[in-house]
Amino acid sequence: MNTILTTDHLAWIEDTKGTQSRAVRAKEGCWMATFGPSGLSLECVTGPDDFKPRLTGADPATLPETVPGELRAELVGLGPIVRLANPSLWDAVTTAILRQIVRAEQARALYGRWSQTYGAALHFDGRTRYLVPTPEQVLALSDEEFAAVGAKLHRPKLRSAADAILRHDEDWTHLAPAELATALMTIPGVGPWTAQAAAADYTGDFAVYPHSDLAVRTWAARIAPSQDWPLDDKSGRPFEKYWRHLAGPVPADLHTLTLMTLTWGAHARTTEHTGP
Repeated sequence: MNTILTTDHLAWIEDTKGTQSRAVRAKEGCWMATFGPSGLSLECVTGPDDFKPRLTGADPATLPETVPGELRAELVGLGPIVRLANPSLWDAVTTAILRQIVRAEQARALYGRWSQTYGAALHFDGRTRYLVPTPEQVLALSDEEFAAVGAKLHRPKLRSAADAILRHDEDWTHLAPAELATALMTIPGVGPWTAQAAAADYTGDFAVYPHSDLAVRTWAARIAPSQDWPLDDKSGRPFEKYWRHLAGPVPADLHTLTLMTLTWGAHARTTEHTGP
């Protein structure tokens, strides 16, 4: 059967053999996540393995009848997908901040420079992947060091986020997705889009994702071009209202519709498996 990995997070890197991998930090342990022909594997490389990263996902076959046929058919064609929920709230917030303003490919390049220059390297099975610098490291960086990797505009937000995470991480990591998004908006420079994107990344619940996001609008229109999408308003608010209407009142359906649409636009690899 087909297995699809959602690679919306900026850290995923594909090698020449088509294998996707990324480094993640879960509490004090650092893990290498690898997705290849045998599926998604997680190996603890350094530190304790007490907090193994969680896998989430979605099955488009469960989408309600309110989802238009053209959109539904394309998403169902993907089959069930798997996603690695970000085990680090700090990384989730950092990633959402670095995604502000710039295009997806620019954000991915910036995330790579930021991590490789100031973060820690993780080595496993011949691969080297990088973790974002810790909050303590970020607060110690000079203005010039931010500018050197192209993060000058993000500097005040990253510093504010680092300070907030150091003070509130233990409390915030136990909040429900919507509550977490609200808490993150107390960070200077973190608005609704950034807070909701970070909360969805960390919790794995895309019912809380910013559904007015340009990526959701773009992929939805490309998947179902005959649908009369409300795209004229650049704020995305009419689209978000319509998107929620299509998903219906059940949050799990909104999660599935949103995550599957993002996956359609940025999934890793389809692999054939045999057996059960």
